[in-house]
Amino acid sequence: MPVIELKIPNLGESISSVTFSKWLKPDGSVVAMDEPLCEIETEKANQELSADSAGKLIWVAKEGEDLPVGALFAKIDTDAAAGSGSSAPAKPAEAPAAEPTTQPAAKAPEPATQQQTYATGTPSPAAAKILAEGSVDPGAVSGTGRDGRITKDDAQKAVENKPAAPAPTAPATQPTAPATPAPKPHTAFARTDNRQKMTRMRRTIAKRLVSAKNNTAMLTTFNEVDMSALMALREKYQEAFVKKYGIKLGFMSVFAKACAKVLLEMPDVNAFIDGDDIVYHDYADISFAISTPNGLVVPPIRNVESLGFADVEVKLKELAVKARDGKLSLEEMSGGTFTITNGGVFGSLMSTPIINEPQSAILGMHAIKDRPIAVDGQVVIRPMMYLALSYDHRVIDGSTSVTFLVKVKNLIEDPISLLMDL
Repeated sequence: MPVIELKIPNLGESISSVTFSKWLKPDGSVVAMDEPLCEIETEKANQELSADSAGKLIWVAKEGEDLPVGALFAKIDTDAAAGSGSSAPAKPAEAPAAEPTTQPAAKAPEPATQQQTYATGTPSPAAAKILAEGSVDPGAVSGTGRDGRITKDDAQKAVENKPAAPAPTAPATQPTAPATPAPKPHTAFARTDNRQKMTRMRRTIAKRLVSAKNNTAMLTTFNEVDMSALMALREKYQEAFVKKYGIKLGFMSVFAKACAKVLLEMPDVNAFIDGDDIVYHDYADISFAISTPNGLVVPPIRNVESLGFADVEVKLKELAVKARDGKLSLEEMSGGTFTITNGGVFGSLMSTPIINEPQSAILGMHAIKDRPIAVDGQVVIRPMMYLALSYDHRVIDGSTSVTFLVKVKNLIEDPISLLMDL
């Protein structure tokens, strides 16, 4: 009986084990080639594993189990595919007894079924799902599989290489809080406990946060920024911006562009320690902290210094949607030279963000509040935001951190100078 073994694939150099989250197909069910079978959880994101061949699925792994890379998680009995394929299109018998020489023709319906399912230009189930999520028309994709079938790799490449297009709608691009289930009614004098195993992502977050606290000389410097000019700029040009780009201009893209500009001027803030060396970057790959139901993720937008405001907003929205749906790839989760986190969307007035290792600095944005401040000897009410820059003192001196934050503050308070690259 030809049985194919399915093993946990190598998902990257930094990933040695995964958590087997859940089965997507019942044990003993007949599955098609490339059909999603299960979902695994890595240190960075969730990922689906698909069938390498059609046949009967045999469970091996258990949900919630930790498995090393290369471990067996399922088997597929390929004989079952032939049996199910021949029974589905059963033809009426033309004669009460078939001649021995014509018996092999009984298996003919199997390739016919497969050709009907995977005709030229038709995506496999996994590929169809990827194309649908990436809003890519299957008719525009060239299949490299058997009989011109669109494979999972074809679909992923098509989504990655599709032309950037403005989003048709323009919801806020700021990362928002994930939906939380309604709390259960509390019973008076109840004393029940609920023990749950930490997800792999939560365990990784815990280890990295402790590592950042223990292995860096972290300090935080604060400042405040008057948001009046930026808010007036957004109000004046928002309608025209949405009309042209199909997405709203948020605060995050302006802060990202301001940070990218200053990072290139002050390379110490954009560097990190590697052994006895300091690695400097002539580009700004800015990571953005996004809350998801499974924990905080920080996917980067690459070369922010070379992107326009609309490019940053569109990419940020795309990453936020993927993060909350658990669809971020490992490549989208890796890298970054500097991080921005916005606790203000949750109402935070002030906090000290923790460095995202191996980076050396992180900027914390906070809630905008009307506060009285002194302007030209007069007390006025202005929309103010506290800014916090946490940094690794091994790489960044105190004067450098303060200067960086002041420069960002000045660009936000005078956004025209940012637009004019002054």
